[in-house]
Amino acid sequence: MTLQMPDYAAVTAADVERACRTAIQGCDAWTTAAFDVPDGERTFANTVVALEEARLALEEARNAWGILGQVAPDGAVLRAARELRDRLRKRLNELDLDERAQAAVRAYAKTAEAAALTGEDARLLRHLLDQQRRQGAQLSPEQRAHMRELLDELSELGTAFQGTLAEWSDGIVVTGSELDGLPEAFVSSLERVGDGYRVSLDYPELRPFLAHARSRERRRELLEKDQRKGGRENLARLERGIAIRAEIAALLGYPSWAAYRTEDRMAGSPETVAAFLEDLRERVAVKMAADQAELAEAWATSGGTGEVRAWDEAFATARLKETRYAVDELALAEYFPLDACLEGLFAVMGDIVGVRFAAVADAPMWHPDMLVFDVFDVFDAAGGNGGDGEDGGAACARIAMDLFPRPGKYKHAMAHPLRQGRRLPDGSWQQPVAVLVTNLTKPSGDRPSLLRHRELITLFHEFGHALHSALSRARHGRYSAETEMDFLEAPSQMLEHWAWDPDVLRRMSRHHLTGEPLPKELLSALLATRTAASGVQTMRLIAYAALDLAFHTPGFDGDVPAAVREVFAKHGMDYVEGTHFPSGWGHQFADYDAGYYVYPWARVLADDLFTRFERSGAMDAPTGAAYRRTILEPGGGMPAAEMVRAFLGRDPDNAAFLRRIGVLSR
Repeated sequence: MTLQMPDYAAVTAADVERACRTAIQGCDAWTTAAFDVPDGERTFANTVVALEEARLALEEARNAWGILGQVAPDGAVLRAARELRDRLRKRLNELDLDERAQAAVRAYAKTAEAAALTGEDARLLRHLLDQQRRQGAQLSPEQRAHMRELLDELSELGTAFQGTLAEWSDGIVVTGSELDGLPEAFVSSLERVGDGYRVSLDYPELRPFLAHARSRERRRELLEKDQRKGGRENLARLERGIAIRAEIAALLGYPSWAAYRTEDRMAGSPETVAAFLEDLRERVAVKMAADQAELAEAWATSGGTGEVRAWDEAFATARLKETRYAVDELALAEYFPLDACLEGLFAVMGDIVGVRFAAVADAPMWHPDMLVFDVFDVFDAAGGNGGDGEDGGAACARIAMDLFPRPGKYKHAMAHPLRQGRRLPDGSWQQPVAVLVTNLTKPSGDRPSLLRHRELITLFHEFGHALHSALSRARHGRYSAETEMDFLEAPSQMLEHWAWDPDVLRRMSRHHLTGEPLPKELLSALLATRTAASGVQTMRLIAYAALDLAFHTPGFDGDVPAAVREVFAKHGMDYVEGTHFPSGWGHQFADYDAGYYVYPWARVLADDLFTRFERSGAMDAPTGAAYRRTILEPGGGMPAAEMVRAFLGRDPDNAAFLRRIGVLSR
């Protein structure tokens, strides 16, 4: 039966609690059915599918209802959804460690039917058998009990860590004179506090203030607050979480948590990851040094004295873009109202991968500002867009958007599945539903939401995840747009290239007052900034990945700030004493632990994948059709390395990545 979506507009805490009980009951029913089958009568349907349905009963409820723990405006619903996520995670831990489930899969694997499996079914069985070892099939009952205790504690830590971040409300109150450098439109959008103005840690306020406020002391104060969000309590949770992961890895016979996490990914080992990051660090170091010299010059030209510190970097970068490239990001945003950006995004994606988007006016969502769109398939497998999509057929997917910051909401950006697309046991297809959660600049007064180019890139990135979810045709829910973790970001990062394409930018830009398109000279200037400070930005990404790896490999002594200081020094980055940014690093409890490297890893793959579009043209429908068939539709149903080779016709390399950031000439 297709998972019925919650009525988000009217949901109560009692509804969430009821959904949690129902999910656990559904899981129990499927596992009981699988356990009751005699070993001699086991089939793929009554064993593998049954146990997958047991898992999906929990995971789909966590997706559909658990999201409310990060976005619900109602505090009671928010707390109930966080409790649901924690309870269902613990039930998943129990299922993963259940000896009866493991024995049932092993018994089925010995059958003739199992030996004859092909394609995605064979991949799933191999996955389950391998997973048994990784989940402790070899452990004694006492060790299993201890591992479950550790996993449950880790789940509780993650829930508390993310909850603290969602509720963290900090900022600074500044005078009007301390807003010098920022436009009146930005100032008028700020909350008034007496005679002053409050600048929060939300991205649409934090980033413009750091980039444009002339008050160096207030920039420093705001940045330090941002790098201390989550507080000492989250820092302690992270340090305990890292210790638990190391203990679990040792219990399972792995030298480190990083070794455990990378084993079933493209990278295969932490040594491969470390070598990858070190190679990039060495290659990017020269570009970073050149960038730092340019930033120092821009800093001095703008009146800055002394060295460029962490709280000066965004300010110096903005001055560099203004003086060398004549680009003012806030003035540029005047040409990118949200509605124009969405129209352009939908038109571009429709042309490339053969879909049409239609607004849904009455979809019950958790906030009235949300946007919802049905996705209609007009894809022609022979060449891409094969029709006008006006045939009245059913939508193939739905994408919701929760775009603006508000108190208690998730502070970063993500795409989250609410319902997975998959083949149900009765043979019908379950329509996928995904949501984009971002913190873009919100409308203010008579001004619409106007996106800075960085926000436009975020919109393309997260939409890439949602599109992957919408167009995946993997039959099993486990593989619904769930590839190896170090490929998962590649389709979304590749979509960012269209946010730099001149034809696309012209197509989606219009001044919010006059309707005039983006002037040619401003467009050219924007495109010229693509490698401005790219070495600094890329090195930051590499450093974060190296720091995450250091947390989860032998030698880490449990002191997070000390590790930050050491890694930042190696990568030429400014460490701000007294801060501990990992206390606000939500990725550490969002499945990116020992996995933050996936961002630079997938970026290299994404840039290489885009080379096919560079050759054929960014809007080439046949190339889009090939991309959809070979990258998006398989989901995780085949190895990522095979998908990449199928699309590129060769093994990938990092040349395109190095060209994009200006390390190699074109």
